[in-house]
Amino acid sequence: MITGEAAPKGRKGEFLTFYVGDQEFCMDIMLVREIRSWTSVTMLPHAPVDVLGVMNLRGDIVPIVDLSARLGLGPCERRARNVIIIAMISEQVVGLLVTAVVDIVNVAPEEIQPMPKISCAEASDFIGGIISSKDHTLRVLSTDALGATMSATIRALA
Repeated sequence: MITGEAAPKGRKGEFLTFYVGDQEFCMDIMLVREIRSWTSVTMLPHAPVDVLGVMNLRGDIVPIVDLSARLGLGPCERRARNVIIIAMISEQVVGLLVTAVVDIVNVAPEEIQPMPKISCAEASDFIGGIISSKDHTLRVLSTDALGATMSATIRALA
């Protein structure tokens, strides 16, 4: 749904909400394959700093990306309570290390506001929109932008 295109007007979509550090994000739940607790990964020599390594997921080798580092928020401090979101990003299964998964929310396309234009393009590259309510503000992760910037190293691992 929110990967660059909007759903039909009025039709609510489900989004998985999660924390990256103390920042709350969400992504289209249709892209999520499963949610796993943190487990150690097999490190790869000379991998980019945001690529933690790979894991064996029922016979498939899945690259694991530190989403905090990928978003420019610094590396995620790895703890037993961290979570790996296994998701389909640009037609490839990727594990995204996040601090915690929070909830699933229903959101109508008209509730998603465009990202404000700011002078620093990198600040908004990975944000597909903003969902604002009385309680808090969610940033919608642009999985299209995330996939487009994934290094050749990750694509070669699949």
